[in-house]
Amino acid sequence: MPTARLEAFSDGVLAIIITIMVLELRAPEVPDPEALAPLRPVLLAYLLSFVYLGIYWNNHHHMLHVTRYVSGGILWANLHLLFWLSLVPFTTAWMGKTEFAAVPTATYGVVLLLAAIAYLVLQRAIIKREGPDSTLAMAIGRDRKGRLSPVAYAVAIPMAIFLSAAVAGALYVLVALIWLVPDRRIERVVTARNLKEPIDSRVSH
Repeated sequence: MPTARLEAFSDGVLAIIITIMVLELRAPEVPDPEALAPLRPVLLAYLLSFVYLGIYWNNHHHMLHVTRYVSGGILWANLHLLFWLSLVPFTTAWMGKTEFAAVPTATYGVVLLLAAIAYLVLQRAIIKREGPDSTLAMAIGRDRKGRLSPVAYAVAIPMAIFLSAAVAGALYVLVALIWLVPDRRIERVVTARNLKEPIDSRVSH
């Protein structure tokens, strides 16, 4: 089946996840700026999670853009990813309301870790369906950037409990900043192939 329905469904789920997350932000009952001070951890947690969800949406969009057809395995791998992303609002609220306490911060990292693994599983399912010469396979290559994120989360989780939740949170921010820089690997491969195809067609004629 084509990817349009899968992309539309995934976009809808991510939109709902962001909506649920923003509903956790409770406006102060007084009009003083000082009333926002207790909300600072909640706002910071929301900002971090919003950036992460935006990164997943962006990369998910590019990945499906170069996917020609969807198999049953890809559908389940995509649901697996959405399941872990659907837990982001819960862990975000817990971490923000407890002012980045150790266990909530570690739990947030667990969700990030499992979401990152689920994304890699989905990526591999697509490459298995499309083949090693597919645009996606050529674009990601060895995918050092994608493999670095789970390692960082795996380090941050015990760090939050046994060392410092603040340091673990800083590591989450660092990974987000790394991915915030636009990943143009897929765009470069698509552009290169589009430039090559007319040349190949002229040669064949």
